[in-house]
Amino acid sequence: MSSPNGLVCFTNCLLPTEDGGLVQKDLWIDERRGVILDSQKTFFLRKERPDRVIDLGGNILSPGFIDIQINGAYNFDFSVYDGDDEAYRAGLKRVAESIVETGVTSLLPTIITQERSLYPKILHLLRPYSTPTSATLLGWHAEGPFIQFAKRGAHAPQFLVSAKEELKSFEEVYGKENLADSEDWLMAGDAQDAVGVRVITAAPEVDGVMQSVEELVKRGIVFSIGHSIATTDIATAAVQRGARLITHLFNAMPQLHHRDPSIIGLLGASPHLSSPQSPTQSHFGAVASLQRVPSLVRRAAAQEGPKATSEAFDDVQTPPQTPVLRAQEGLELGLQKGKVADLAFERPFYELIVDGIHSHPNSVRLAYSAYPDGCILITDAMKILDPKLKDGVHEWRDGKRFVKDGDKLYLEGTDTLAGSVVTLDKCVRNFSRFTGCSLGEAIKCATYNPARCLGLEHRKGTLRPGADADLVVLDRKGKVLSTWVKGKEVWRKEN
Repeated sequence: MSSPNGLVCFTNCLLPTEDGGLVQKDLWIDERRGVILDSQKTFFLRKERPDRVIDLGGNILSPGFIDIQINGAYNFDFSVYDGDDEAYRAGLKRVAESIVETGVTSLLPTIITQERSLYPKILHLLRPYSTPTSATLLGWHAEGPFIQFAKRGAHAPQFLVSAKEELKSFEEVYGKENLADSEDWLMAGDAQDAVGVRVITAAPEVDGVMQSVEELVKRGIVFSIGHSIATTDIATAAVQRGARLITHLFNAMPQLHHRDPSIIGLLGASPHLSSPQSPTQSHFGAVASLQRVPSLVRRAAAQEGPKATSEAFDDVQTPPQTPVLRAQEGLELGLQKGKVADLAFERPFYELIVDGIHSHPNSVRLAYSAYPDGCILITDAMKILDPKLKDGVHEWRDGKRFVKDGDKLYLEGTDTLAGSVVTLDKCVRNFSRFTGCSLGEAIKCATYNPARCLGLEHRKGTLRPGADADLVVLDRKGKVLSTWVKGKEVWRKEN
C-alpha cells in the first residue's frame, strides 16, 4: 500500500534522539523520494498532510542499524572469491536482501587478510550496492594485511605484509583505483558508480604504516587501529595523524596495563596530551614488522596459549603489554618530542562485539562508561550468521567445519571459538542489559555513532529531515518488528 501524495506519517511511536533519548513524536517521510521530512515545513510549504498514517502502537521507530564490520552472512563469505563475478554479486545481493530482518539497513562488508592478487578485484566488487528491497552495502572494510604477526588471529600469516614503501605499498595491495579520493557517492543515482566508504584496519607499529596514515585519511579512508601491539605512544600518535577507529576493542590487542594502557587506554585519553616519547625512550617499544621480529619472539608467540580462529581473537595469547621488542634504531615513526605535540587529539570511536562471548559484560560496561559517545556496536559475524540457522555442524572454509551452539561457534572437535554469529539487533539488546543504559542509548551505538564515524550522519543513522528513510520498528524490548528502506517496507515479522 502506498500513499497517493507520497507522504506517510508514523504516529503513536517513540523516536530515538541523537543524544540517546526517546521522545514521543510523529515522523513524516516522503516514500517517493525515500527521505525523512520536516513536518512543519512540509505542511506550510506544500499545504499537504500525509494521505497515509501508520499507527505504531507505542513501539520505537529507529533509524536503521549500521554494521561497519561483518565478514559474511547467509552462507556467503565476503573474503571468498573463486573468479566468478556473477556468483560473488549474487552472494552480495543475498546478504543485502536478507539482513534487513535483523534491522540492519546499511553495512560495510569486511574482508580479512587475503592473497594480495585478490584485493583489487574483490574491493572493486565491493563498491556501494543496493536494490529497492535491500540494505545498502556502503563500500568496503579491509582488515589486513598490514597487521601485527603476534595479534593476527585467524589471518593467514603467509599473507601478512609490511608497508615498507609506505602509501605505495597500500596502493600496490589494494589497487590504486580503490584508494582514489572519495566522492559524495550517496547522491541519488550514483551509488553504484562511486567509490564509497572505505575502512582499513592496520597496526600502526608495522613498518611504514604510521607514515601512511595521514595520506590515507586525506583520501577519505577511515583508518582503524587493530590487530596490533601498539604502545600508548604509538597508538596516540596514530590518532593524532588521523586514525578514527579501534577495531573490535579488547580483541587482538594488548590488554589494559596500568603503566602502558596501549590501545584500550585511548578511551581514557585527555585532549591535553604531552608529546609522546620516542620509540627508543618508550618502556615497551614495538615490533616494527613481521620481518623484524626476532626468532625468540616468534618462538614465544608460537608456544603461548590456545589457537583461536576468529579474526577478533588472538591466536597468540600474550600477557598484558608483553615487552616483546624495542623498535629498531633506524625505524622512524615520527614520535619524537615536538613532532606531534601540537596536533589535535580526539578520542577515536571503538567497536564492540556484544555477544557476551568476545568481551565480558563488565568490560563492555567499563568501555562505555569511559567514552559513551565513541561506542559502535558490530557483529563481526561470519557467513554462518542466519537467525533461521539451527544449531549443529556446518561447513566453513579450507575444509574446516564448525559447530553452532546458540551464539557460540566452535571448531569441530575442539572447544576453540571460531567467530561471531550474533545479530546486530541482539547486540543492541545485550548492550542495554550489560551496561544498564537505556534502549535509546543502545540504539545510538548502532545508528548515529557508526554514521558519525563514517561521516554519513547527514544521510544515515539519523532521523534528521533530508536523511534517507531507512527505518526499523522495534518493540519496547528492542526486537525487530519491521524494516523500511528508502521509505518502503522491505520486511515484516510474521505473527
